[in-house]
Amino acid sequence: MSDNSAHQKMTPKELLIVLVISLGSFMAGLDGTIVNIALPTIGKAFEVSTVTVSWVLNAYLIVLVSLLLFASRLGDIKGFRKLFLVGFAIFTLGSALCGLAPSLDILIISRMLQAVGGAIISALGAVMVTTYLSPSLRGQALGMVAMFTMLGAALGPVLGGFLTSALSWQFIFFVNLPVGILAILLGIYILPRADPVSPGGSMDVPGVIIVFAGLGTLILGLNLLTTPAPVNGIVALVASAIFWGIFFIRERKTAEPLVNLKLFRNRAFTLQNVNVMITQIGLAGVMILIPFYLEMVKFIHTDNAGTILLALPIGMILTSPIAGRISDVIGTKKPIVLGFVVSILALFLLSTLGSQSSVGHVEIYLFMLGAGTGFAYAPLNSAVMGEAPVKERGTSSGLIKMMSNLGSSLGVALVMLVTTVAAGSRLAQEAAHRLMPAEIASAFDVGFLFLMCIEVLGIVLMLFVKEHDTGYSTEGEPVAAY
Repeated sequence: MSDNSAHQKMTPKELLIVLVISLGSFMAGLDGTIVNIALPTIGKAFEVSTVTVSWVLNAYLIVLVSLLLFASRLGDIKGFRKLFLVGFAIFTLGSALCGLAPSLDILIISRMLQAVGGAIISALGAVMVTTYLSPSLRGQALGMVAMFTMLGAALGPVLGGFLTSALSWQFIFFVNLPVGILAILLGIYILPRADPVSPGGSMDVPGVIIVFAGLGTLILGLNLLTTPAPVNGIVALVASAIFWGIFFIRERKTAEPLVNLKLFRNRAFTLQNVNVMITQIGLAGVMILIPFYLEMVKFIHTDNAGTILLALPIGMILTSPIAGRISDVIGTKKPIVLGFVVSILALFLLSTLGSQSSVGHVEIYLFMLGAGTGFAYAPLNSAVMGEAPVKERGTSSGLIKMMSNLGSSLGVALVMLVTTVAAGSRLAQEAAHRLMPAEIASAFDVGFLFLMCIEVLGIVLMLFVKEHDTGYSTEGEPVAAY
């Protein structure tokens, strides 16, 4: 890149285009963390168990994961501007319905609608930047998009805690409305009208349906294993395995697959994609357990609990850019392993928390986990993208997002399964606020140890990765794991 291009500034119109796209990234980051802090309050409001209220997250993530690659492909066929605005409208409508939901069932259905819009605005952000802006501006534009994503993720716990405590949990959804309306109005007037990239392309609709069925039955099965009739969970897991088998066969035969399975013939590409998922399993598992620990064990108000959770995204924000630059110099493998080591230590320390532990220790451990995850995640992005052929990097970028959100889905489901088994059936059958703080804390400790073992697997997988110079740089790439 020449000096002139490196210092080229955006025009006011280009800056506004990036701002509109960044609003979508901001909402995606915000929604990734704002709901967690309110889960104990939502569970108490509807008098449901911890496992049941976790479906407020599960339902959103299942739909999001299922539609990410589909939304990217649909943007190529229908045009980015039109689909992006439709996605924002769906997300905003879903947010309004979530806030108005009179029951948990309606809330979960509304979250699924919200996730449809979320998948669209998440999938199209980076590709719209590369389409609308010149190559010399893409680095700084993608950096702005990443900054807004991480800003949303950082503000989520604080804003969610404040709104839940000062007003009600409904306002964690209503807060999306002004941002969504503003983004739609700006988008109508600012986003360029451009012809679709592949107007005659085809969609792998059956593939999307199979992914939704496979992921849905997987998460449902993991949750049903803790019920008085675990055989239903086993049936659901068997059904999930069948769906994934069908998906694998279909993707190998279809002309325009949802996922190019040939990419996974590269061992380094495959293992490091799995590690993207593993990092997110750890994050999602901690982010769902800590609010319950703070509010049900430490009796901390929701607004203060949100402030405490801020330590985790701050750790990521501080270390991700540093790790990206370091990996460009010394390679990706060592920073990835170091990030996993720090995360493992943080999860072990989290497993020592009890009813007498200080809040200061919680903040330090959360910051360590965020720092470790951030240090591993940016080089993982670089490593995966570097292993992909140039013509497949668009698909690989979408695949990273899919694996990251798949990790979130599995993280929530697996950690709830482990903690429920550790606490006994009461955690699955009773509202969490009715349980004794000591029994909740001990069950959560087991959950943190489980997450630690998952992260150890990440280091083991890296032992089988042979590093080589791919020539791919993390500079300017979004590195937020939310």
